Amino acid sequence: MPYQTQAFADLTMSVVLLTGGSGFVGRQIHKHLAARGHEVRLALRPGAQARLAAGAVVDAIVETDDLFAETPDWWAEACSGVDAVIHAAWYVEPGRYLDSPENARCVAGSFALAQGAREAGVGHFIGIGTCFEYRLPSRHLDVDAPLGPATLYAASKVALYHMLAAWHAKQGGVFSWCRIFYLFGEGEHPNRLVPYLRGCLEAGETARLSAGTQLRDFLDVAEAGAMIADVIDTGQPGAINVCSGEEITIRAFAERIADGYGRRDLLEFGAAQVHPSDPSSVVGICNAIRSGHARRQG
Repeated sequence: MPYQTQAFADLTMSVVLLTGGSGFVGRQIHKHLAARGHEVRLALRPGAQARLAAGAVVDAIVETDDLFAETPDWWAEACSGVDAVIHAAWYVEPGRYLDSPENARCVAGSFALAQGAREAGVGHFIGIGTCFEYRLPSRHLDVDAPLGPATLYAASKVALYHMLAAWHAKQGGVFSWCRIFYLFGEGEHPNRLVPYLRGCLEAGETARLSAGTQLRDFLDVAEAGAMIADVIDTGQPGAINVCSGEEITIRAFAERIADGYGRRDLLEFGAAQVHPSDPSSVVGICNAIRSGHARRQG
């Protein structure tokens, strides 16, 4: 089996089934898996292939109109010959996903995927969680920090985490859960902080921001994709914080971006209100093991 945590000098190539490969995070996971020589089988909706990362190598595609509606038997067939599953798909429609009932469908459909994968003999299941599973605010979120989800989305992720941990403890196989923090980068939704800032700065327009005192843990999505792909190589089990481990205020982060344009003068802090549910601090402690492949790349 390729899931050894002791040595990574000679990494075994795996067949990986990836869901959500056309999404913000999934595109980066796919890119790094393919670059390392893993065979990637993508579970996609019809037409979603057009949204894959440019130049991405596609070994095989399993089409489904609604992956959260598929049965364990369907997934068992889709996972035939697969060594590992990375489940990055979820309902994430901006402005709606945090408290949408669709989250409950995602939980049920994800568990069906895990059941089918185990029936097919898949040895490693990797789920994608969120830093919002933790009780917030906190500047020191290690994987043993108390959980305390405040939205249906985060509560659903916590529920699935516990379900899959209990399932794999009885059924066997390696289970990993990657909790992602504040990501930015290629393919980001235009309404998020970094695209908004860059759009204003490039147009020479004022960016209206809050006071920016909130502490955050920001990480480029490309690095997050590499860290999640590492889990295939290292076999690291359990909860994994996919984060930088470095705290920075939103103000300092925005100033860093503006400095690239030489236009700090376009940042107007205190012009926008902080949302009442926005935590004052979300900073992780990274426990991710980096693979030998990652070390060779520097």
